[in-house]
Amino acid sequence: MAEQRVTIAFADHVAEVRLARPDKLNALDPAMFAGLIDAIARLAEMPGLRAVVLSGEGRGFCAGLDMASMASGGSGVDLAARTHGLANDFQQVAWGWRSLAVPVIAAVHGVAFGGGLQIASGADIRIAAPDARLSVMEMKWGIVPDMAGFALWRGTVRDDALRELVYTAREFGAEEARALGFVTRIAEDPQAEAMALARAIAGRNPDAIRAAKQLANLEGGAAAILVGESVAQAGLLRSPNQIEAVMANMQKRAPRFTD
Repeated sequence: MAEQRVTIAFADHVAEVRLARPDKLNALDPAMFAGLIDAIARLAEMPGLRAVVLSGEGRGFCAGLDMASMASGGSGVDLAARTHGLANDFQQVAWGWRSLAVPVIAAVHGVAFGGGLQIASGADIRIAAPDARLSVMEMKWGIVPDMAGFALWRGTVRDDALRELVYTAREFGAEEARALGFVTRIAEDPQAEAMALARAIAGRNPDAIRAAKQLANLEGGAAAILVGESVAQAGLLRSPNQIEAVMANMQKRAPRFTD
């Protein structure tokens, strides 16, 4: 992985992914972009994976772009090129978490600025420390959020509040972030909370969890979603893992699912 900017530890069906540039508050340089893209690709092919916890080492989650490294020739990305399905390289480091088949939980502490906030927003669930500070920071540099932010925030963050935060680039705290929809909940130890939640998810039928995430990601009106729901349920009913879920509940024991 590029300069070990991102690390992955895997145990009991849960991958713990960490941004690993703590001396720079995990700021995004070309090596970090490469490391995140590589990590997402590895996770997509990881056997037995059922949940992911995403966090940052050191004093913060991610301070956003490392402007010095990007300005010195590190930003040569073709923004028009769709290199990862719907996304370009910049967008993939945030959108890729949403595209993974399994749930992703972001544990946010310290700062989540600019691209760092967008990376966290790619997670299904975001747990923040009470003193976390966030910002949609791109307007400070005269640009718009370009790492899938608007696509990820739509339907989650209140529209007028999002516009204000984009236009002003002001910082806001965890309580405001939770109230507006940037953060799911607040915890004194977001990493421990995220790991506990990931383990709980990993104990459910992995086929049903993947189907539920696929439904949650489904675009379109009610008709498309209702059809998708029916197709997913038909595939789950009487499948081995669904039968195991029923039997484990009836026998009051831990389920033994297969991936």
